[in-house]
Amino acid sequence: MTLLISLKTLRHRLDQFTLRDERGTQLVELAIVLPVIILFFAATAEFGRFFYTYSTLAKAARAGARYAISRPFDSASLGQAKSLAAFGDQSGGCSGTPVIPNLQCANVDIQPSTVSGVQVVTAKIVNFQYQPLFDLGKLTGNTNVSLKIDVNPSVSMKYIY
Repeated sequence: MTLLISLKTLRHRLDQFTLRDERGTQLVELAIVLPVIILFFAATAEFGRFFYTYSTLAKAARAGARYAISRPFDSASLGQAKSLAAFGDQSGGCSGTPVIPNLQCANVDIQPSTVSGVQVVTAKIVNFQYQPLFDLGKLTGNTNVSLKIDVNPSVSMKYIY
């Protein structure tokens, strides 16, 4: 009889222990999974921002090259093409709101060249670094893992006579 009572008592205590043990497991699971989910969201947002920056700079280089091929290649049209690429305005003033933050006329390089007897204008974005929102180099204190990446799209177009 006492063995039966002690088995009942033991089983009752094991049941209580098991029920108490499961409380809070969702919180522990959330604490483990939440940083990984936040990291994935941050990486997705950062990739989207980088892709947007690159495609906008490529479009700016294309606009500058397109403007340069349709005009005589002199210092006035060169300044206007650089202004168009950097600020979206061909006034040649190199001022205003840039198409991408920190983009200046100095970051736009437009050069004529001859390739196989055909005159070509090449527009490049030079010395422009992508500025991430979540910079791993700053967060970890290690500059080797920084997400500051040089973004240098270029476009070549045939010169229109």
